[in-house]
Amino acid sequence: MSKFQAPRGTHDVLPRDHLWWRVLRTIEEQCAQYGWSRISTPGFEETGLFERTSGEASDVVHKEMYTFEDRSNRSLTLRPEGTAPIVRAYVEHGLAQEPLPIKAYTVAPMYRYGRPGRGRYREHWQLSLEAIGSADPALDAEVIQFYAELLRRLGVTEWTLMLNSIGDSNCRPQYVARLNEWLDAHPELLEDEEVAHKRSTSVLQVFDVKNEQLRKALDLAPKIGDSLCDACREHFSAVKAYLDLYGVPYVLDPALVRGLDYYTRTTFEFIGPLENQNSTITGGGRYDGLVEQIGGPPTPGIGFGAGVERLLIAMEEEGIATPPLPTVDVFFALEDDAPRRLVTGWVADLRGAGVAAETEHAGRSLKGQLTQAGRLGASRTVVVGRDTATLRTPGGADEALPLHEVVSRLSP
Repeated sequence: MSKFQAPRGTHDVLPRDHLWWRVLRTIEEQCAQYGWSRISTPGFEETGLFERTSGEASDVVHKEMYTFEDRSNRSLTLRPEGTAPIVRAYVEHGLAQEPLPIKAYTVAPMYRYGRPGRGRYREHWQLSLEAIGSADPALDAEVIQFYAELLRRLGVTEWTLMLNSIGDSNCRPQYVARLNEWLDAHPELLEDEEVAHKRSTSVLQVFDVKNEQLRKALDLAPKIGDSLCDACREHFSAVKAYLDLYGVPYVLDPALVRGLDYYTRTTFEFIGPLENQNSTITGGGRYDGLVEQIGGPPTPGIGFGAGVERLLIAMEEEGIATPPLPTVDVFFALEDDAPRRLVTGWVADLRGAGVAAETEHAGRSLKGQLTQAGRLGASRTVVVGRDTATLRTPGGADEALPLHEVVSRLSP
């Protein structure tokens, strides 16, 4: 009989993947400290949500979406990114009536069809951090600093923040006209299918082509930074000033447009230690027109998407290892004649009092049970005999206990 395996481009996260669980715990702790609340959206949405917001020129829509028809012939798409679903939830549930900005995050699987490889999964996990309802440039800087601080907490030091402003609806049309004139004067670039497609659907996306030679040729094209209106220029200057205040270093990249159409003004990427397709460990920006695109009132917003697998690669490249954290407060090791039913009641009582308690379930010898207690990181081990128990703590002397005092001695 053949064995089942995880589908190509997916992976399992196992109990022993301590680095993974450390990342998730750190994210949750930091989000709570920064005032972000958790949100969860469905794993699939109406296809039109992503077609409308991401843009036909984006690789997400053009090449990578998992789209299917359900039994009622509705076109649905597995969630390829987290921002549009969170904004859809913001509009659908009237979150604009609550105190703004709404600061929401999710850590969830995303789905994109592509060639699998290290750090590139068809089902990958992503932190999406979104702040909706404020145009304050200080919020742009806080969102960016959040990720810089996350990297610091996880021990990642080899990174570069790339930063740009791509303007808004006031100044971008004039720039788009200049860029189109430049492309008309360089028809050889349009012979490339990817450049031609992006130019015909969303011309700013030509800067997001994957071919390195074409990217170098496009370095000579006019840059959006030279065409910013006064309001966008002032906003970008304020963002940089706040980042300076935070002590977050950055490199200006005038060709950084990001891969989705909904971005406005601030765009950014964090580049990790690898010099390949896995180098970008997070990316995001401001999306002041996205809520309106989805059917809500004009509402500013900013956020980012950060791949968990890419972050883990960055940690591994720097040699960051995480030992298992203690998961058990008390482990009950049983001698052959121990009162097993009594111990089962102790475990239940202690767990009810908030103590992480565990006991033997695999038929190990006493020596094997003590080894298991060590594997679980138990801070206290109780060896239970027929009439008495012995409390053991690392570095401390053994303490004999009558059976009727065990729970009270271990309770908080």
